Amino acid sequence: MSDSKKSFLIINRKAPYGSSAARDALDVALTISVFEQPLSLLFMGDAVLQLLPDHNASAIGQKNLSANLVMLEMYDIDQLYVCRHALEQRGIRPDDIKLNITLLDQNGIAALIKQQDQVLSF
Repeated sequence: MSDSKKSFLIINRKAPYGSSAARDALDVALTISVFEQPLSLLFMGDAVLQLLPDHNASAIGQKNLSANLVMLEMYDIDQLYVCRHALEQRGIRPDDIKLNITLLDQNGIAALIKQQDQVLSF
C-alpha cells in the first residue's frame, strides 16, 4: 500500500504587515495541517520579521500576527526553517525568535525545496 500523503513547503517572503500574504500563508498552513499532510514553513527575506515576538499591530489597525504563529505548535506544525542570510541582513539573532527554528543557508534551502512534493510561495 502506498502512502498517499504529499509533502508541502510554504515559503514566506513578505513582511508581517502591509499585505495579506503573511496571514494567507498561515491560513494555508493551518488548513494543510488539518488534513495531516507533512508540512514545512520556510521564512525568507522580510518574512523573518514575522517571527519576532510582541508585534504591536494595533497602531496600523491590524491584528497581531505573532499571536497566530503560536498556534503552529497546536496544529503540530513544527518544521520551521529560516534563511540565515535574511536574519543576518536584518540584524536579528536566532535567540530573538521564540519559536523552535532551523537555520538554513542557500544550499540547505535548495535541498529543502527539492525534497517537497508541493511548494507554495507567498
